[in-house]
Amino acid sequence: MTLDALAAEARRSMGAALSSLGLGAPDYGVEPSARPGFGDVSSNAAFLLARQAGRPPAAIASDIARACPAGRLVERVEAHASGHVNFFADAAALARETVTSALRKGYCTADVGRGRRATVEHTSVNPNKALHIGHMRNVALGDAVARMLAATGHDVSTLNYVDDSGLQVANLMIGFDELGFAESPGAGQKFDAYCGDTVYVGAMERIEADEGLRRRASEVLARIERGGTEEARRAERLTRRILDAQLETCWRVGARYDCLNFESHILRSGMWEGIFARLRESGAVRLEAAGKNAGCWTVPGEDGEDDKVLVRSGGTATYMAKDIPYAAWKLGLVEDPFGYEPHATAQPGRELACTTLGGPAGGASRFASPRVITVIDSRQSRLQGIISSLLRRFFGVGEGAYVHLAYESVALSAETARGLGLETGGRAAQMSGRRGLYVGADSVLDSLAARAMEETSRRNGGAPEAELRRVAEQIAVGALRYEMVRQDLDRAVTFDLARSLSLEGDTAAYLQYAHARAVRVLERAGGGHGDADYGALGGPHERALVMAIGSFGPALRGAASSLSPKTLARYAHGLAVGFNSFYEHVRVTDGEGGDGATAARVALVAAFRATIEGTAGILGIPMPGRM
Repeated sequence: MTLDALAAEARRSMGAALSSLGLGAPDYGVEPSARPGFGDVSSNAAFLLARQAGRPPAAIASDIARACPAGRLVERVEAHASGHVNFFADAAALARETVTSALRKGYCTADVGRGRRATVEHTSVNPNKALHIGHMRNVALGDAVARMLAATGHDVSTLNYVDDSGLQVANLMIGFDELGFAESPGAGQKFDAYCGDTVYVGAMERIEADEGLRRRASEVLARIERGGTEEARRAERLTRRILDAQLETCWRVGARYDCLNFESHILRSGMWEGIFARLRESGAVRLEAAGKNAGCWTVPGEDGEDDKVLVRSGGTATYMAKDIPYAAWKLGLVEDPFGYEPHATAQPGRELACTTLGGPAGGASRFASPRVITVIDSRQSRLQGIISSLLRRFFGVGEGAYVHLAYESVALSAETARGLGLETGGRAAQMSGRRGLYVGADSVLDSLAARAMEETSRRNGGAPEAELRRVAEQIAVGALRYEMVRQDLDRAVTFDLARSLSLEGDTAAYLQYAHARAVRVLERAGGGHGDADYGALGGPHERALVMAIGSFGPALRGAASSLSPKTLARYAHGLAVGFNSFYEHVRVTDGEGGDGATAARVALVAAFRATIEGTAGILGIPMPGRM
C-alpha cells in the first residue's frame, strides 16, 4: 500500500505547487510510473493545464516540478520532456514505510468497499455428476471474486444454486428406478462420479433411443416440480447425496459458501407465479399459437435471434423461468419466501445454510444485495442478457447491479487427457457431461498431488510422510486454481498437468517456490530483525522488491473493481519474480554492510512473505513452507 502513501504525498506536493503558481486544479492523476526514468509515481497535470494556459505541457511541467516541495517520502521532483511531472521517492524512507506496513496485520486488504453488500453466485453444477475440470474454472473464479470483494471491505454473501428439479434429475431417476442401475458405486468410487460416469450416461443412451422412456422422464419431471410427490422426495434424497459428494471437491480446493439455494424451493415458493403474471400483463412474453413453440410462453427474440421459451407447452418451466425469480431474490426485489437451516454436512470453518420452505420468511433475504455477480460460462450469455434486460425493464434495476461474469471453456491438453485415460486422437479434450466425455476434478487433483508428492519427497528426504502429503495437496490445489484464474476470461483454457507444476514461468508452483525460499531464509536468520538500516535497501534488486510489495494496494483495488482475478494473479507473479531476482543477487544473512543492513534485508524478506501469502490467499492459492 505504500505506493498509495507516496502518491498521496505527491498529490499534496502538486496541490501546493499549483496554488503557488496560480494555476487551476484540474482532475489530474498521480499514478505509479509505467516506464523507467519516469520516477516512482507520475502526474499528467501539465497536459490538462496546457490548453487553458496556452503553453506547452513540458514548460508547465518544469514550472510545477520547481515549485513542488519535497516531503517525507518524496525526495525530488523532475519534469520530463514529454510533459509528465515525475516524483522520485527517498529510497530509505520508502523502504521503511513499505516493510513496516507489509508486516502489520491487514496490509493485504483495502477499505474501498466498506458499507457495501455484494452477492456472488458460483459453482451451481447440476447434481447428477461429479465436478469436471471445466467446472473448476467457475469454482476458482467465483471463489476468488468473493475473496477479492471481502478483502476490499465488502459484505459478501456467496451462493451455490442447486438444480435439483431439472430434466437431468428425472433422467437419473429413470436410470435407477427403471433401467436397473445399482444404488451404490463400486469400492473406491465417489457417488457423484458413479452417477455421472455410469448411471446418467447409460440412462441417456437408452432414453434418447426410446420414445416411451422420454415420455416417462417428462412425467417424472412434472411430478418433481409439482412437489409433495414420491418422485419429488426421491429426487431430493438423490440430489442431496450427490451434492454432498460435489461439495467435498469444492471444499478440497478451498471454496466456501454461505447458502445453498435449491431450485425446487424456488419453483414451489410462489415467486415465479407472481413474476410470470406481471410479465404476461406487460406483454413481455407471449403464448405461441403455432410453429415449433406452439403452446409455449416465450420471450420474443431481438435482432434476428430466436424466441426464448419460458414455459414449455406441458407447463414445465425452463431454466430461464427459474432464473428470473432467483435473480430478483438475489437482488432483494421480492419478499423472501424461504426459511433457512444448517446444511446437514458441516462445511469446514464456515456455517453453511440451506433454503427451506418451512419456518419464518418475509422481508428481504439476508443473502440478497444491491449488487449481484453471477459466474456462468459464456454459453449462457444470451440467457443472462435477457434476464438482465427484464430486471431493468420491470424492476428498475440499474446498470451494473446484475453482473454476468462470463468465461470461456476449459479443455485438457492431449497429453494430459491421455495420461488420465481419455484418448482424443492427439487433440485437446473438451468436456461434455452429457456424453460422458470428461475427467473429474478429483482425478485431476489426485494426479497433480501424486506428481507433486514424487518431487517433494525427492527434495525433502527424511521429512514425515504426512507432512509431505499435505504439501503435495497444497501444490495440487494451487496448480489447479491458478491455471483457472491467470488467463483472460474470454480466452479458453487448455490445462496441462506438467506445465501447471513447473517451477518456472507463470504457475502457482513458481509463486509457492518463491515463498518456500523466503521461509528458508527467515529460518536461517532466526529471531527478530533488530535495528534495521533501511538505507541499505537502495540497490536495484532491493528497490525493485520494495516497489513490488508497495504496489499491492493498487493491484487489489484494480482487481476488485474490474472483477478480474487475473489482475491479482499477474501482480502475484510479478512479486515472485521480484523476490527471486533479489534472492539470486543479494546475500541476505552474510553480514555484509553490518547488522543493520542484515536486519533490513531480513525484514524485507519477511515483508515479501507476508505479501505473497496475503495475495495468494485472496486467490485461494495455498503457500506451503517447503517445496
